[in-house]
Amino acid sequence: MNVHSHGCAYRAAILYCVGDPHEMGPQACCYHEDGILWVEDGYIKAVGPAETILNQLPQRIPLETFAHHLILPGFVDTHIHYPQTEMIAAYGEQLLSWLNTYTFPTELQFADASHASKVANVFLDELLRNGTTTALVFGTVHPQSVDAFFQAAQQRGLRMIAGKVMMDRHAPDALCDNAEQSYHDSKVLIERWHGVDRLQYAVTPRFAPTSTPQQLEKAGQLLQEYPGVYLHTHLSENTNEVAWVQALFPEAANYLDVYDRAGLLSRRSVFAHGIHLCDAECARLAATGSAIAHCPTSNLFLGSGLFPLDRLQQHGVTVGLGTDVGGGTSFSMLRTLDEAYKIQQLRGHTLDPFQALYLATLGGARALDLDHSIGSLQAGFEADFSILDLHATPLMAFRMPHCRTLQETLFVLNTLGDDRCVERTYALGRCVHQKETP
Repeated sequence: MNVHSHGCAYRAAILYCVGDPHEMGPQACCYHEDGILWVEDGYIKAVGPAETILNQLPQRIPLETFAHHLILPGFVDTHIHYPQTEMIAAYGEQLLSWLNTYTFPTELQFADASHASKVANVFLDELLRNGTTTALVFGTVHPQSVDAFFQAAQQRGLRMIAGKVMMDRHAPDALCDNAEQSYHDSKVLIERWHGVDRLQYAVTPRFAPTSTPQQLEKAGQLLQEYPGVYLHTHLSENTNEVAWVQALFPEAANYLDVYDRAGLLSRRSVFAHGIHLCDAECARLAATGSAIAHCPTSNLFLGSGLFPLDRLQQHGVTVGLGTDVGGGTSFSMLRTLDEAYKIQQLRGHTLDPFQALYLATLGGARALDLDHSIGSLQAGFEADFSILDLHATPLMAFRMPHCRTLQETLFVLNTLGDDRCVERTYALGRCVHQKETP
């Protein structure tokens, strides 16, 4: 993994979170209108006002200056499916029929390692083009889909978490494993990839309906045997799905309880969606430190429902943000924040832009138990960040000078911004995406 063996410094406006604005208020965010980010050997050496850092900066460190730009931590996407890249924007279905009509046929192709590799490269380039530097990623049932993904991520020096889908029923035969096979395949992949460079493994049962109780128990066994791996699955996305789970697991108190009985709730467990949860489920998520990945564009696109963010916050549930491509319609965390705001509006609530920034950066890192090393721009953190052009489109260039406060500027970015804003993306101090100048 090649990293800058020397330092670099970047001068622009700089904004990052050090805590959750919902808990800490304005103290949760640090802003330097004219700031310098100093990076050394892939880590953040110092960050602060330009006048302060300029006095500390050795002559040998090159300094680049950006006008009308904002430096943010790399975005953290807590739920996405790389094999669904080629079926993003597939028309006309809700969750269960969408899986059968589009998803399963697309995922069958990932038995072919070269196909998996091609899609993994397109997928990672797309994330980096959108300023996302870490993601929690679904593969397919095929172990080679995970090998291909990790190889592509390793070459780019990215901090990525992924896993092989475990699925032994209610799917096409060619996409099903069995409880024992899924356990064995996952074990091999964990030993091959977990903790190698910046890569980590997630045990990945697709969702309760496609796993037998035996397979879910095997997932729990993997978590016991390999402390530090993640659990990644879906929860309570669609009301028909919730009813189906109830019919399949009549002994469980609720949907979350199906996973709980198999020992799948922990500080490193991430459940996508969580739209239709009862109070008991919210309380249990909070008690176990498990996280929910909120996926706004997907929830709207598949007609799944409106996420009750305030309710989960009241229960103390950790929440990150996910694009959920290909149910989700954009790789851009900015587009995702735009939809997240609208969902809260429809519920009679609002989403403060600083809270939104937190969800897309440090909140996502916290959901992944990585908030000590990514998701912020504090000294000692891994240097994953993006440089955003606040004048990237004619409309933004016209609108931004009319913003009177940082809150307004950030809200306009969250609402009007997209991949065109991302001038550069850095992973461990190395530029991994640079926007082509027209």
